[in-house]
Amino acid sequence: MQASAARMDQNATFSAGRSAPVTGGVRIGSIAQMARGASWRLEHLHSLDYPILLWITRGQGRMILQGLRSGIGTHNAVFVPAGTLLALDLGKQGFGLAAHLSARGPDGRDLSLPEEPQHLRIRDVQAQAEISGILDVMQREQTAQRPYADEAMRAHSMLLSVWLRRQMMEHADESPRIPAAHRLVQAYCAMVARDYATPKLMGDYATELGVTPTHLTRSCREASGLTAADILTQRSLYAARDMIETTNRPLQDIGQSLNFSSPAYFSRFVQHHTGQSPSMLRRSAQREGTPARTVQPAALRSQES
Repeated sequence: MQASAARMDQNATFSAGRSAPVTGGVRIGSIAQMARGASWRLEHLHSLDYPILLWITRGQGRMILQGLRSGIGTHNAVFVPAGTLLALDLGKQGFGLAAHLSARGPDGRDLSLPEEPQHLRIRDVQAQAEISGILDVMQREQTAQRPYADEAMRAHSMLLSVWLRRQMMEHADESPRIPAAHRLVQAYCAMVARDYATPKLMGDYATELGVTPTHLTRSCREASGLTAADILTQRSLYAARDMIETTNRPLQDIGQSLNFSSPAYFSRFVQHHTGQSPSMLRRSAQREGTPARTVQPAALRSQES
């Protein structure tokens, strides 16, 4: 299943049905908006090509972050670097904000964001007020679109980065030592996020990591509750479903871009995991009003990496 051509879905995760404008390369919205009315967009493992910071303000649920499963709840901050696998279930009562950032500031300035994913439980009331205040101001800048809004968003993005790095320092002693099996799972997830659309099978990843498929599967199940094959399948399915439902790209081309051997195999894969054929999924999305992105071959080539 084939990495480069399918990276479209990473860029489109928040594009269709988006209610929040982009200001200075930064976008603030609710976590629910990321789902765009479809829970699978949050609950299935996926990755983005830009970093996000999540701030949970209500409810509790579960998360898989780069292959490690954990509980998540109120006053939790989660930083997800680009190319990091994430699955999130906050339940019906959960609420939070998502800051969609750029690895570099809107003017190309480095925001000094961490390279590793972070899950911080913020207990200090002042720290809670600080991040809520920063995000609130960014939302108002985004909505008002006043003069110099880009500069303001750049400044507040840097403040958000400073807040995050300070909290990482404050919580450094709380971070448990990651066992070798979990480091293996993290390395596997990083490879899946990068190569999910290549012809590589789960066994190929295991060989590259220097372990047996059985050991990799056992480690993944222990860390995430999913097998190694499940992790690869979810990421590939997310890419397929996103392109099916949000673009006008021919279904056969989508299957080819994800390295399925035939249109029939691609259709069976989607049908097995969603209960609907690719064409049925597209028609359902159209009935529900999901706007399709027009994808031209040149545009597709420019998105490949």
